[in-house]
Amino acid sequence: MAYRVRIILDVPTDVIRDIVIDENSNLEEFHLAIAKSFGFKGQEMASFFKANNEWEQGEEIPLFNMSEDKSAPTMQNTKLKDIFINKGDKLIYVYDFFAMWTFFVEFINTIKSTENQSPKVIFQFGNTPEKAPEKEFIAENDLDTFNDFNESDDFDNFEDFDVENY
Repeated sequence: MAYRVRIILDVPTDVIRDIVIDENSNLEEFHLAIAKSFGFKGQEMASFFKANNEWEQGEEIPLFNMSEDKSAPTMQNTKLKDIFINKGDKLIYVYDFFAMWTFFVEFINTIKSTENQSPKVIFQFGNTPEKAPEKEFIAENDLDTFNDFNESDDFDNFEDFDVENY
């Protein structure tokens, strides 16, 4: 079986690709297919994030394993069939952490695989802009503890601070 997956680039104008890819492909192969279908070489760092129906970002699946025990999921050890269980399952894909190209990825349906040319772009609309749009990250107010810093704390003279009894 193969999966038809829709990928939408998060930019002001519509830029969409539908890719057919074998269900046994891993996320690294999928990452390369997405990158190339949007005109990138696929050589930058990237991650997939599981997402719910409201596109809220969940667990990260990075290109490389950076966990201490090396047991965390990576693109190489995660197959599409383990991610896309039901039609409408979603991922957020971030390519090139300096530019922050962001994509919305949605499992559309399964297709009988009759040829081994997977992955393959079967629908293309719009052109990738030359530059990624600026991203603004805003923390929720209740998570912003920096404002709790007491400005009256005197940190000008560290010599008076008793570090041994701290």
